[in-house]
Amino acid sequence: MRRKAARVVRRVAAGALLCAATAWAQDGVPPSTSAPLPAPTAVPVEIPFASPHAAFVRTPSAATAWGGPRTGSEATLSDRVVSYRIQARLDPVKHTVDGQQQMTWRNRSDRPVSAVFVHLYLNAFEGQGSTFFTERGVLAAHGGSRGIAEVKKGEWGHIDLGNVDQDGAALKWRYVHPDGGPATDHTVVRIDLAQPVPAGGSVTLDMNFHSQLPRVIERTGYVGKFHLVGQWFPKIGVLELPGERGATEPRWNVHEFHFNSEFYADFGEYDVRMTAPKDYVVGAVGEQQGDPTPEGNDLTWHFIQADVHDFAWMAAPGYKTLEGEYTGPGSPKVKVRVIYPAEFEVDAKPVLKASIDSIAYFSQTLGPYPYKTLTAVVPPFNASEAGGMEYPTFFTADNASEVTPKTLNEFFIDFVTIHEFGHGYFYGLLASNEFEEPMLDEGLNEYWDDRMLRERNQLVYLTKPIWTYFGVEAPLGTFMLERMLSTLAHPADPLGQNAWDRLSSSAYGTVYSRTATAMHDLEERLGKPVMEKAFRDYYTTWHFRHPSIADLQASLAESSGKPAVVAQVFNQYVYGTDTVDDRISEIVSDEVLPLAGTSIKGGKRIEVSNDDNDEAVEKQRKAWEKAHPDAKPGSGPFPWKTTVTVRRDGSQVPQTLKVTFSDDSVETVRWDDDRRWARFVFTKPFKATSAELDPERKVYLDANKLNDSRTIEANHAASNRWGSDFAALLQGIYTMLGTL
Repeated sequence: MRRKAARVVRRVAAGALLCAATAWAQDGVPPSTSAPLPAPTAVPVEIPFASPHAAFVRTPSAATAWGGPRTGSEATLSDRVVSYRIQARLDPVKHTVDGQQQMTWRNRSDRPVSAVFVHLYLNAFEGQGSTFFTERGVLAAHGGSRGIAEVKKGEWGHIDLGNVDQDGAALKWRYVHPDGGPATDHTVVRIDLAQPVPAGGSVTLDMNFHSQLPRVIERTGYVGKFHLVGQWFPKIGVLELPGERGATEPRWNVHEFHFNSEFYADFGEYDVRMTAPKDYVVGAVGEQQGDPTPEGNDLTWHFIQADVHDFAWMAAPGYKTLEGEYTGPGSPKVKVRVIYPAEFEVDAKPVLKASIDSIAYFSQTLGPYPYKTLTAVVPPFNASEAGGMEYPTFFTADNASEVTPKTLNEFFIDFVTIHEFGHGYFYGLLASNEFEEPMLDEGLNEYWDDRMLRERNQLVYLTKPIWTYFGVEAPLGTFMLERMLSTLAHPADPLGQNAWDRLSSSAYGTVYSRTATAMHDLEERLGKPVMEKAFRDYYTTWHFRHPSIADLQASLAESSGKPAVVAQVFNQYVYGTDTVDDRISEIVSDEVLPLAGTSIKGGKRIEVSNDDNDEAVEKQRKAWEKAHPDAKPGSGPFPWKTTVTVRRDGSQVPQTLKVTFSDDSVETVRWDDDRRWARFVFTKPFKATSAELDPERKVYLDANKLNDSRTIEANHAASNRWGSDFAALLQGIYTMLGTL
């Protein structure tokens, strides 16, 4: 055994570690030896996985995390960690992609790495035993989710990893389960290297793979001859270093493909050639390199894009294209392309316009769009699960057979386009970890999309064309719509929770709306210009760097100069599940009349009874009414004392109380303390008519706005209005029937 140990030491010192020694070190079981062991940095050691329940990060990243802020003076936009050269061939009949891939990965850590971990995302769709389908049965048990379509025979998808070589040496690989998922999940593999990657060094792996696309289940797959090829190639995980997203030691962030989760990857370069039938239209991430090359009945398309962290493409026959262009300060000339099927030609122009408008808005408010292309794809009929999906420089939009002004169709075409483009910033350029902190992408993107729609003065019309025939319109602002969708009264999970440790998919869905609502209220407290500057500073500091929630909070706090306000919002909603429900519990307004009892006047104690007061009051009233024949109701010879009682049934937020009096005068006070109830008293010449919390409608997080106001007298205006609207609708229906 001594001789065996000595041989291992000599080989380590020579830099030629055997695979067996690597396995010993990674399994934490050193060989039996009495000889001195090599220095710890010389032998690769097992690098742990990120926690399977990792979620919101509370410790800000180090200033040097991910190489420090990108100033624009660097040779490349991002600190490129990985490069992919892929040759792929689509079989449109079998819906398969066969590929050869050369991947070069750089070890950013301070220690040798003897095994790398790779995502095989398509295996989420290989069967009901995957983590994806196992969680689907629980999280989507009651519906209300994407990805719940029944998978029929022949519609499953998978990816088979073939040979993997390192400098000509065949490597062994096996499935692993970083999150403790079922043994039947095959979405992550460990590849043991023949030679460790030294600190700061790189490794090149050659591999082949076979991808069977599923019929679109969620975000990828085929419908008929349409193919959306996403998450289709072996993709290396992220090795995070100390000081990055709360890490205290190097760790592999390489989660299984969970039902609700999306993705997280390093920035790098993609050089991809795709072969498809010559009658197919192909669109992809990045810039097309010249015209496609003929190969018999096929064409090979070539796309290149650097400084991105994913690659997807589409291929379908008979599709059309509509092109436009964006030019703006700080950006290259951007070629904008919409690819659409003939049946949805009506969508092409709105999608193109919304895309160009989005580039302008995000460039002006966050930072210039840095890429030369943007491609939007309108999915075909029956492919809704392929719609609304984002990749860098490439996304899928919504579809509608008609786009009528002031209808839901018009809104969804615009909103989905804006939303999927917006991911290009929050998922793409900021590259948040969507596994662990989906709020940083889905939530913040939703908020910024709503701001853009607000700037466009674009309301949501909750109508269909047939409704407008009867004069029914129900417009509201986008932030109010978000509030309605947020389930504010009973949030199940903190906004900062990861994607899979959630009560349900419906609860996960509120990440979008609750984050947008929370950021709306934070903006109201900080001020719109301050909030916009804070987000611009956040983007400037963290684009191309994978920020955490703690980095967002620290950036907003520093930029706004109001860390306590930012901390309150984060503690209540991002790290907690607080609710807000403030209400007016009572309003009373009474005249201040003379009081019965005894008092001293002229050195003598005299007594005044209630009867004496009543007589004096009546006399004074008659005299006042005679002198003021046109007086408004609620006025008189005596002042009025108004008492408003407010109650707090949830967390504390700053509130404004507005009290209106019969002369139309107004008193406002602030309720900005932690009392569970408070009474506010006003003595005025006029009687109060109403009291209202949040009169300017700034606190959207308040779960019940119906109890924010009370009137002294009953007010039937709302019920009268609804009755009139219903009568008008019935009249319209009868009129239509009369014409038949």
